[in-house]
Order: sequence, then C-alpha cells, then structure tokens
Amino acid sequence: MRTALEARNLVKHYPGVVAVDNVSFAVAEGICFGLLGPNGAGKTTTVEIIEGVTHATSGEVWYFGELAGETFRQEAGIQFQNTALQDYLTVKETLQMFRTLYDRKADLNTIIEQCSLQDLLERDNRKLSGGQRQRLFLAVALVNRPKLIFLDEPTTGLDPQARRNFWDLVQNILAGGSTVVLTTHYMDEAHVLCDEIAIMDAGKIMTQGSPDTLLRSRYEGLIIEMPIADVTGDISNIEHRVLENLGIVEIVSTDVSASLTALSTKVSDLNHIKIRQPNLEDLFLDLTGHSLRA
Repeated sequence: MRTALEARNLVKHYPGVVAVDNVSFAVAEGICFGLLGPNGAGKTTTVEIIEGVTHATSGEVWYFGELAGETFRQEAGIQFQNTALQDYLTVKETLQMFRTLYDRKADLNTIIEQCSLQDLLERDNRKLSGGQRQRLFLAVALVNRPKLIFLDEPTTGLDPQARRNFWDLVQNILAGGSTVVLTTHYMDEAHVLCDEIAIMDAGKIMTQGSPDTLLRSRYEGLIIEMPIADVTGDISNIEHRVLENLGIVEIVSTDVSASLTALSTKVSDLNHIKIRQPNLEDLFLDLTGHSLRA
C-alpha cells in the first residue's frame, strides 16, 4: 500500500506558543486517518499546514512521494469546518462555480447522486438545513475528483440521524478508493470511520495506531461506571478516576465479580452501576486529561 500523505517534523510557532511541536505521521492510500485532540491541541493547525492554508515554521509535507505542490493542490479536496456559501445561488450553481476552479473535474451528476442532493439542486443556499449544508460542503470537496480528502469536524452540530447519514457518505467515498483525513470531536465517529488515528495534545502526537489495537494495548478489562453520589464508602484503595463534570466514577477491572463484591458495601445503589467495554473516549481521557464533552 502506497503512502498518500506524509507530514515530516512539522513545527508551528506563534508568539509565546508552540502550536505544533515536531509532528510526523504517514497516511496510507485508501484509508481514513483520524487526527484527534482537545481544543488547542494543535490538530487544526497541523491540518491547515498540510492543506497549505497555514505556513509551517519548519517541516515538510509529502504527497505520494513528492513534496506537496501543484499536483497536491489539484488532487486534494477540502471540507472546512466553516465555509461561507454565496447567497442567492442554488445548490447546482454552487457546485458549477467551484468546479470551474480546478483543472481536474468530476462528473456533477455522479457527485449529486453520491451526496444525495438530487432534490435540492434548485434550492437557495440560505434555505438549507444543517445536514443539507454539510452534504453540499462534501460535494464541493469532491468537484475535482480528489484522491485525498480533508474533512474538518464535518458533523459538528448535526443531529444523530444526519451524522449517521454523513458517515455512510464518507464510507462510500472510501469504498471508491479515495484517502480521507478526518478531524472530529466524536469518538464514536472516529471508531466507525477511521482505520488509523493519532491523538494530539499540546502540539505533540501522544499515540497512533488503529482504534482497536490501541484499546487492546491499553486496557485488559472492562469499565465499571457509577454515579459519584452513590459512593458512600472509601474506594481510595481501588484504582479509579472521577469525571467531576459528569458526576461519574470509573473503575477499570480485570475481575468484574471481585470488583462488584468490593464495591457492594461502598455504593448505596448497585442498580445504577454500568459495565462496558473501554472505548476511544476512555483512551483520550487517559492520555490528555481532557474531556471531549466540554
């Protein structure tokens, strides 16, 4: 499998701040690569450097074995987190306008069908719902038949059904052979879509790998979860963490029966206890100490 994209020792300095601190990673062709991190971690700056929106203080971006240049600009599609659409244009006119900006041109009918825009072509941009706008933004990112697509928090603000519909669109794009670089604050989204993830904090990559591999290497047991208000005894001898903003205590246990027995005299209501598999949000919290819910 070829390497589609490679970031080499990226550094970005702002006055008094190192936003990106010697970041390197490679993205294989045809996969979805997720870049995750709390607000201020440097992930957006990293992606903007790669896209060419922001200049790096130092470091290089390589695209299919060459320094990213004109070929990269023609073959990359970008769905920004915030995009301004021209007022008084229809969906169809918007797609036609953006398509003229590239030498590489996709078939508009294919994109329209792919992004489920058939019933919206004559609608004014101002009258689109959140989910409809995101489908249009994705279609705009596809007008140049991109080999590499950047999606910057594409489902922020969407309702659950619209988010899952968008996931289907991304999976169809991946099935067509394109490579996707995704930033997201939703851990379930990253787990569903990403073949590989990198978690950033304070400008550095904390860990990188496939979601399942990272979870298996970090956790051996299950997580016991209970409300803080239900803890009535001393649990200091049991390894745990407290999510104060959520009012929850979590314990990683390799022997759930033994843990529940130990908790039985220290918790007022065992009916409120939940037992679940570790997930990416657990990994995120352990590595960064930040909650994505904030």
